[in-house]
Amino acid sequence: MSLVALRSKPAGGEDRSLKKRVIAGAGAVLLMGAAIASIRVVEPVGTANSQADQIRAASMQLAKVQPAARQRVDYARLDARLKRLAEKPTVVGLAVGVVENGRITFLSGYGETVEGSGEKVSADTVFRWASVSKGVAGTMVAKLAEQGKIRLDAPVVNYAPGLKLPAGNEYRASVADVLSHRLGLYRNALDNKLEEGQSPQVLRAELASLNAICPPDTCWSYQNIAFDAASDMVARATGTTYQDAVRQQLFGPLGMTSATLTREGLVSAKSWARPHSVGRRPLEVLEPYYRVPAAGGVNSNIKDMSLWMIAQMGGMPQVLDQKVLDTIHAPLVKTPGERQRLRKFLERIGEAHYGLGWRSYDYAGRRIIGHRGGVNGYRSLILFDPALRSGVVALWNSNTSQPGGLEFEVMDMLHGLPFRDWMEIDKAGGPTPEPASEEIATVGSGDRR
Repeated sequence: MSLVALRSKPAGGEDRSLKKRVIAGAGAVLLMGAAIASIRVVEPVGTANSQADQIRAASMQLAKVQPAARQRVDYARLDARLKRLAEKPTVVGLAVGVVENGRITFLSGYGETVEGSGEKVSADTVFRWASVSKGVAGTMVAKLAEQGKIRLDAPVVNYAPGLKLPAGNEYRASVADVLSHRLGLYRNALDNKLEEGQSPQVLRAELASLNAICPPDTCWSYQNIAFDAASDMVARATGTTYQDAVRQQLFGPLGMTSATLTREGLVSAKSWARPHSVGRRPLEVLEPYYRVPAAGGVNSNIKDMSLWMIAQMGGMPQVLDQKVLDTIHAPLVKTPGERQRLRKFLERIGEAHYGLGWRSYDYAGRRIIGHRGGVNGYRSLILFDPALRSGVVALWNSNTSQPGGLEFEVMDMLHGLPFRDWMEIDKAGGPTPEPASEEIATVGSGDRR
């Protein structure tokens, strides 16, 4: 059952029933209309793998930078500002991708993979996605729901029996409640024990010993350990590991050749960015958040992250159709605390919501979708306007939040809004510290947001 057909019950009695959007199909393969009309896909002939091969070939076409699609963004100014950003004392390395009109229009790396190494960040350098990984889990579960293997409105105990909640709430909370952080647990429940090395499976059972802050589906509170019940759901529904299912059904078909879900996948990459403190001190790549892969386990280069964004905007309907996208991006629950976290940007940001592993915002009257993330030494962001089929992704390897303003500078260009120094590059005395956010899990310091 598609989640867009469900009726949510938020605190305060707000009616959040969602209307299904009916998107007319245009054949077996449709890749962003005229922008890639030159790609011709024929019916499978001769081998069982021909359709998959065609999808991968189309993905590779999408991976090419297409300057002809540039219309709204001032790329010369963007590049100049990113070069200045990379010179800031808290920034080590940074990779940025921009998509306009459903095509990649900008891929660039700045700074170093390791402080003082001279090894430059490129579009092929692999970083960690951290909590941007949650959008992958939401997408994977919704895809399985479309296949009839999972029901989003069914009790989570049906698909992840290892998750135990206070007062037996695993029988009341739905699969969708897990993916939208509506389980009635306090924020980041038991993350500290995960960081100490305890087993996620043991901790998911231990959640039952906590006090509930609200009944399921009535309040919102960000989670990692409970959210990773999604990896158990996927494994049980597919008969394989979460990592293999994501690779087979998402990353492989989308042509995301650098994308992995393990620590080894990061450190074995030909070019990978080492993590750093805000003082540019190299840090160790730790294991805990790879052990909850649905919550924070993805690695990739910026090119593959850009492909992921194109797919989320409807650019690969053979892999992710509009029904799945409507389901995962639906604004299920208001998150008013997000405006507090983004208070520097309130000139632009209106209401904020959470869906299935995705945030959505009112941005100067336009609906945009994205997520941020981070683990110790890495930060990430994705933000796009699905109506414009345009957006920005960024990955960096230090604990600074300053590059986060990049997403709003790009959004302003895409929407023709007046320039604001959202990255605070020109600000005397350095950037304004951001309040804590749930999306960052900083191992060892207790600074989780």
